[in-house]
Amino acid sequence: MTHEDASLRDGMIVRVVQRLGLPCAPPISLDGLRALYQAWGQHVPFDNVRKMIALHSNPGHVLPGRTATDFFSFWLEHGTGGTCWPGSNALFTILSALGFRARRVAGSMRDLGIQNHGTTIVTLDGADWLVDSSLLCNEPLPLNGTEFVIDDPVFPTESESDGDTFVVWHRVPPSQNHTPCRVHPAAVTHDFYMHRYDESGVRSIFNQRLYARRNRGHGIVVLLGSTRFRLTPDGLLARDLDAGELCEALRTDIGLSLQIVEEWRKSGSLAASMEPPEGPPPPPITKLPPSQRRIKP
Repeated sequence: MTHEDASLRDGMIVRVVQRLGLPCAPPISLDGLRALYQAWGQHVPFDNVRKMIALHSNPGHVLPGRTATDFFSFWLEHGTGGTCWPGSNALFTILSALGFRARRVAGSMRDLGIQNHGTTIVTLDGADWLVDSSLLCNEPLPLNGTEFVIDDPVFPTESESDGDTFVVWHRVPPSQNHTPCRVHPAAVTHDFYMHRYDESGVRSIFNQRLYARRNRGHGIVVLLGSTRFRLTPDGLLARDLDAGELCEALRTDIGLSLQIVEEWRKSGSLAASMEPPEGPPPPPITKLPPSQRRIKP
């Protein structure tokens, strides 16, 4: 148990479990892991709100959410989450504090050959399961060397083994295509996470405009820039929001407090989110997930 894990003992573990809507600490089993991960997706957003505040109001300032205590303190008070590095570290920490055998690992989002993504693996009875605080794919993914497919209109996800690594394929609105993330299963340290997090403060797609995502029932809400996307089994709906509607969506869809939304607005982050994205678009994805590669012309 690390010092950071121990810092969650004093009442915070109980508060986190209660806020997740769980009746008690989950059992150390696949069912317990599934219950916690599904609750995380429903209650903890993946968002860049605090990061935007830091970058827009005080460039060069230490990025927020570096410890699980800081992450959960703001989540409990204001409803904020974080991007992959602080979010994965917080998920790893609460899992470890609850008794799960978890480890921090790194991945390469879009399979670009660089470790630009933090995620979490839990080992149960000798088997590894991926629980990703960014993808929020609703189910732990087995990393056992075989192909695995979640055939769901809202949370379509696939995983496959590729040598010493695994490739997870996910589709998140507004994208209509699967995006690969190569997961390296070896454990990394908190220092590694924070070094990568600091580097993301210089260059990241989550630095200029708003990105906030939360699972809602059997659906997903995404706020990207000034556009709201809502994906349900019935399909995808998109609507452009004005400044007032965007602030309200952060409160009603994502669950943020009025105080943190106001701080985000005053930092200049709202104005930046109403602007078109800066820089070139990411390179196109030319690979296909396993299920589509099996489709013959």
